[in-house]
Amino acid sequence: MPVFWLADVDKDDVLLVGGKAANLGELLRAEIPVPDGFVVDARTFREFIQKTGIQEKIYSLLQDLDVEDTEKLETVSRQIREIIETTEIPEEIEKEIREAYRKLCEEEGREVYVAVRSSATAEDLPDASFAGQQETYLNVAGEDEVVEKVKKCWS
Repeated sequence: MPVFWLADVDKDDVLLVGGKAANLGELLRAEIPVPDGFVVDARTFREFIQKTGIQEKIYSLLQDLDVEDTEKLETVSRQIREIIETTEIPEEIEKEIREAYRKLCEEEGREVYVAVRSSATAEDLPDASFAGQQETYLNVAGEDEVVEKVKKCWS
């Protein structure tokens, strides 16, 4: 299942849902007011690149990449982003994302504005910092926009 509700995740799920979602789940468990929400787990991204066949394209671009060559690194990064953003999400994954957003809207009785954010699964480790390096999209409304922003976060 690619979508987990924040109320169902906690710190033990950090490798699956990332630090931000795991911490929001912890806040909910502590009965601290947090808006309802859901998270698309890390396995879903892997499923996306495998089922669509883009995993091999991405791996071939990364093979023998010299990370010290910043110009080449930027070029390959742009290419990977373009591959991800132009690849259709498999129907079963997209359906679950749309259904989760629809459920949020039904609970509120209106179309809701959401934040779509990346969260590295190693983000909050003592020896790793990814703060400010990933995209955040605020005030996202509508199923199509949510799906598009999920893809942009993946890219």
